[in-house]
Amino acid sequence: MLMGMTTMHTRTLGTTGPQVSALALGCMGMSPKLYGDADRAESIATIHAALEAGVTLLDTGDFYTMGHNEMLIGEALRTAPAARREQAQVSVKFGALRDADGGWNGMDGRPEAVKNFAAYSLQRLGVDHIDVYRIARLDPAVPIEETVGAIAELVGQGYVRHIGLSEVGAETIRRAAATASIADVQFEYALISRDIEREVLPTTRELGIAITAYGVLSRGLISGHFTAGRQLAPNDWRAMTPRFQGDNLQHNLNLVDALRKIAEQKGVTVAQIAIAWVLSRGTDIVPLIGARTRVQLAESLGALEVTLDAADLAAIEEAVPADAAAGDRYPASQMAHLEA
Repeated sequence: MLMGMTTMHTRTLGTTGPQVSALALGCMGMSPKLYGDADRAESIATIHAALEAGVTLLDTGDFYTMGHNEMLIGEALRTAPAARREQAQVSVKFGALRDADGGWNGMDGRPEAVKNFAAYSLQRLGVDHIDVYRIARLDPAVPIEETVGAIAELVGQGYVRHIGLSEVGAETIRRAAATASIADVQFEYALISRDIEREVLPTTRELGIAITAYGVLSRGLISGHFTAGRQLAPNDWRAMTPRFQGDNLQHNLNLVDALRKIAEQKGVTVAQIAIAWVLSRGTDIVPLIGARTRVQLAESLGALEVTLDAADLAAIEEAVPADAAAGDRYPASQMAHLEA
């Protein structure tokens, strides 16, 4: 198992975006009420370890436990060594409306709301600019040109460096790119979540836009560590996700078992080969690893040392074909917000 020191490579977010580490750290799971309880001290230590390992891009959303995640990252940056703090780049999603009970109340992409959300994020993060700023889901009531135009104004004012998108279709990507330079589009992309290969990925490649891929381990489902008998905590939202329920779960874990055989033949872990597969899809794709602990981080970073040749890729494809997963990746209420 590859768990030692790794060499961090870099990739560029599109033709106009920044250079970032080949693996980014998705910080959502470090906040409570998402994947169950979270350990604040371990979360901060994991961010510090990621920065020390050369990870530069930290991904968050202002609605992750209503600002908790941004404040956590802010504390981690304040307490990191100066050199590591200066290398950090933060990507923020905005727009989701929440209530005090954690409920969802739609999206707000109005220009005045964009600027309001950004002001609060800058304060919570304790930074003078956000490196990549994106609406989390399309607001159907607001043309994407208006939302992106508002972010472009923030770029002009120095509060944002680059513009991103998230979970939108090919036509929306084209309209946004005609309005302002788009660095990347964020999508769930994993061995069992490959919808973007049909229309989105060809479009982003045509336009010179990168993909930041979240859910590369499908929220732990294809990490090799999730078992059929595992009881999820009441505050772990995966319990409501179709892929983790009933017969769907067992079907999906059977896919993991097939992948495990290939990983064992290469002397790596299931998580490492799953992340390495996403890395192999192109240098325009940056996986977001959702490590919550330093142990998970070390395992994920080992994927950088995994080389997949044509035979490996063919074996993986046979073990986990496209569209092989059972169940949607979100509950129906959230699937309705995914334009793509």
